[in-house]
Parts: sequence; C-alpha cells; structure tokens
Amino acid sequence: MTGQRTSTSGKRPATPRKPSGTSHGPVIVEPDTRRIRLPRVERRKSGLHGWGVFALEPITKNTRIIAYTGERITPGESLMRERRYLRDGNIWCFRLNSRWVVDGAVGGSDARFINHSCAPNCYTHIIDGIIWIRAARSIGAGEELTYNYYTEGGGEIQCLCRPGCDARL
Repeated sequence: MTGQRTSTSGKRPATPRKPSGTSHGPVIVEPDTRRIRLPRVERRKSGLHGWGVFALEPITKNTRIIAYTGERITPGESLMRERRYLRDGNIWCFRLNSRWVVDGAVGGSDARFINHSCAPNCYTHIIDGIIWIRAARSIGAGEELTYNYYTEGGGEIQCLCRPGCDARL
C-alpha cells in the first residue's frame, strides 16, 4: 500500500523493536499504546476479499483504531517483495515516506487485513513514524473497516469494494 499520506507530529514516538528471541533481524516499528485506549476490533473472513477487520464496538469519527505495523524496509526492497505479494493478489507494503516502507507481512498487526474501498469508512494518518488507521465517520459495531489504498502501481488487482466497481489497485 503506497501512496498519499499526511504526516504530523505527535506525542508518542515509534518504538522500534527486534522480534523476540533475536539479536538481529528485521526492525518492527510499533506505537507505545500504554496510554491510549484503542477500540476493540477483530480479524475475520470478509465479504470483500479474504480476511477483513471488523469493529467490535461503536467507533466515533477521527478515533485512532489500530496502527499499521510491520518491518521497516527500503523502497527498493519493497518493490521486490510487492512483485511476489501481487502474484497472490495481496498488497502488504505501505509507504511511510520517501525513505521507508512498512511491510505488514513481516511482524505486522491485524491492520494489514483492512481491505481497500473506494468509499471507505477509515483513513490513514502518520504521526511520528506510526501509520494510524482512523475512523473517517462513525462506525457501528460489526462493521468492516476499510480505507483507500491510493496505490501507485500498475493496477493489477481488480477492486472488490462493491459490485460494478471498475477501479484497479
């Protein structure tokens, strides 16, 4: 998932970490959520595509819902991985800025399962190197979360957000 993003400064910086039990390996960036109450969500089968993420409680507009976490990699590494992911019909890489991409397939949260929609109920917001998924409107319990991926690629995947949608990701 690469594309247009907004960056602002916040109070909770990213916490880089190595996967447990290793002294080397990928750097996983995730937020410090000890002081933030995030709404409850769950991953389950989606009517749109494969897995999806669903609200377990009502979520008010602009609420931070979940962080898109994963391995921080270079754009060059991302291009190689994206080719492999696209063969399976998946988009896991999310452009953080011009220097870094977050690969949700490696150490990522359930946010990687949030599906694309051309008429989404969520949006992305980057704060101190953390990609947050936020509610674009009030979201009801049981509703699937979606956001617009704003992909930059060659449009290899047909959008499935609604019957008759002719967009390509």
